[in-house]
Amino acid sequence: MHELSDQGLEEMAALLAVLDNGGFAPAARVLGRDPSVLSRRVSALERRLGVRLLERTTRRVTPTEAGRRFADRTRVALTLLADAEREAADAGAAPQGTLRLSLPEAFGRLWIAPLLPDFLAAYPRVRVEAFYSDRFVDLVGEGIDLAIRIGRLSDSSLVARKLGVERRLICAAPSYLAARGTPQMPTDLAAHDGLLFALFDSPSEWHFNRAREHARVRVSGPLLTDNAESLVHAAVAGKGILMCSEWLVGRELTSGRLVRLLPDWAVGGNTGGEAAIHLVRPSGRFTAGKTRAFADWVAARLSPLPWDPPVQEPSDRRVNRANTMP
Repeated sequence: MHELSDQGLEEMAALLAVLDNGGFAPAARVLGRDPSVLSRRVSALERRLGVRLLERTTRRVTPTEAGRRFADRTRVALTLLADAEREAADAGAAPQGTLRLSLPEAFGRLWIAPLLPDFLAAYPRVRVEAFYSDRFVDLVGEGIDLAIRIGRLSDSSLVARKLGVERRLICAAPSYLAARGTPQMPTDLAAHDGLLFALFDSPSEWHFNRAREHARVRVSGPLLTDNAESLVHAAVAGKGILMCSEWLVGRELTSGRLVRLLPDWAVGGNTGGEAAIHLVRPSGRFTAGKTRAFADWVAARLSPLPWDPPVQEPSDRRVNRANTMP
């Protein structure tokens, strides 16, 4: 196994500088060195490898095929070394710096915003810039360190960490059900008032699946909006039946202000099925301590998912426990 010396690193850096700047003289000006120094280093590298890496003329310098392949590998190797150094230094220091977050509007306000004060208290050297929006955000182009994405991930260039499954359901207030009755089948919804979310692919067309059964129902009602939280307020007030994500109404279901309907049917959009909630970040190899710290913080506090219904013990176990003497 060959050991990589400081001299070898300097030789590789000289080669890349020459290629990146189009010659020895331009590279020397950028690096603040004499062109003869760079020339000697590249020549030493060629002798050590036993292959010509550059074709030199009085007008220009171009890489040979071997030189091009070597330069490509060298860039990767030097990037990995730099990342390793930064990661090692970062691991020994407290997370610090500005952390830029992109959060879905309603989800971020409901479930992430309440966590931020405790995170800032635990990591006083981190400054958070949190942006709440349902638009698609280019993480690299907008300088975002970490984002939460809900649904199916389409960008394979992102590094993703799954927080949980995202399920849809339908629900209504007890007051609405007392006045209008409780639907027993998806087709019954056509006779009810629907509260419609404008950002769904087909707001007024609701899909249901159960085993091999599929139902598609056209729903109309008194409210169509792109603000999910206003739909929850309307549902709690008894104005209709709401189809939404489980996380949006978890607290209302727990408190009894809303009741889940048709629980044995899976609720979906045009395609049905389950999506997921992910933490995502750009795919750069190095991940700063501030980013890792926040990702771990959020994952720990959303496990188990706070909007999931509590697991109920079988009724016979509860009875047996009640009859057991302490």
